[in-house]
Amino acid sequence: MIRFYVVCAVFSSACFLVGQAIAQEQVTKRTKSTDRGSLLFKDDFERTETDDSKEELGNGWATNSKKRAKGNKQADLKDGAMWIRRHPSADHAVSVVKDLEFRNARIEMRFKIGEGDDLGVNLADMQEKSVHAGHLCVARIRLNRVEVTDLKTGRMKLENRELKLAGKLGSDQKKALNMKTKYFKVSLKPDVWHQLVIEVRGDSMSVDIDGQDVGEFQSPGIAHPTKRRLRLSVAKTAVVDDLLVFGNP
Repeated sequence: MIRFYVVCAVFSSACFLVGQAIAQEQVTKRTKSTDRGSLLFKDDFERTETDDSKEELGNGWATNSKKRAKGNKQADLKDGAMWIRRHPSADHAVSVVKDLEFRNARIEMRFKIGEGDDLGVNLADMQEKSVHAGHLCVARIRLNRVEVTDLKTGRMKLENRELKLAGKLGSDQKKALNMKTKYFKVSLKPDVWHQLVIEVRGDSMSVDIDGQDVGEFQSPGIAHPTKRRLRLSVAKTAVVDDLLVFGNP
């Protein structure tokens, strides 16, 4: 009988501890989703351009159109949103950039993409010379898949990039680089608005779409101490609206 009571007591204690752990995990998740931090930047794109033939995005936005698309217009303000479309002459995806400085952040926006389109939310630091073009990490959204990549210690690290361009990456190196990306399946409707939330905390980058947790990836490059540039990367076409960036220490 004594043994029975001892076993019950141990079992009850274990259940209590498990319950505490689950409760703490739920609290952590709630905190993660509601602790937005200080507002660093916002844009509802409710403004008009004075010259329809030129990019006049305003609010500190810039693009790579002059360098990569022979100056042809690739970003447009229309119907209170930012429309991004790669020009046929472009030799690179469209990059629409806004310079901001933060370590951890919550990035919110509405977006629309169609069949075969994608939207990349890329964080960079142009002062970081160990990587190509300041690339640190990116979340890329497609209709059927989301991928999160550590670029700093992955394919944009200069030595890795140079080996790849030279065709000298070994099988082990290729396998290691593949581990720098994590993929998540999604099923999004084309050409309708979706709500996107990306959070960067320490070495973790997470993605939430339409209030649903898509996934999270931890990798050392994401923990880069200072992100200084937000890039919206579009290979074909995407529409963005109601963008908010909150920063956390």
